[in-house]
Amino acid sequence: MKNILLIRHGQSEWNKLNLFTGFKNVELTEQGANEAKKASENFKELGVKFDLVYTSLLSRAQKTAKIILEGLDQFEYLTNNHKIIEDSALNERDYGDLTGLDKKETADKYGEEQVYKWRRGYSDRPPAGESLEDVVLRVRNYFELEILPQIHSISNNNILIAAHGNSLRALLLVMGVYQINEINSVELSTGVPIHITFDNTTFQIKS
Repeated sequence: MKNILLIRHGQSEWNKLNLFTGFKNVELTEQGANEAKKASENFKELGVKFDLVYTSLLSRAQKTAKIILEGLDQFEYLTNNHKIIEDSALNERDYGDLTGLDKKETADKYGEEQVYKWRRGYSDRPPAGESLEDVVLRVRNYFELEILPQIHSISNNNILIAAHGNSLRALLLVMGVYQINEINSVELSTGVPIHITFDNTTFQIKS
């Protein structure tokens, strides 16, 4: 049985301010760092030793992974053995022209229904941005070419993926854990791990 631990980055400065973040690099808040530390403590209690780590090119996801691994005394080993892999395929959804805007003010301007479509619709793109469908395409390609072969490898039993709300939703779709008509209601809290198991046939959330 393989274990894939998914975690959305800890709270960022723009999460706290309720701004559309997307590709923008912003730092973790103190709360966000503490969320990552708590996740690390939980992994330590379970005796988890990671064989491989994936994260995006955005600092908030990288910092979350680093805090977790440092708490487990695994960061130096994984870094030195090139087991921490960063890739833009796992970046957050690009919110385009909405980046940096206040979510409530944007809803007041364009209407809650329109903003809901931009945020939760599968094929709806915000102006100059990506839809979730676009994110699924890039995540699927990366997952099938890079991550899935590593999951099948006998040397990798525990894999950590530290990324973002929409890239993780896309990953859950690609894994078949959720369907398209379900994913818009899936809420991923900052800094809270999701434990996925794989039995060489099916990915599922461990209850």
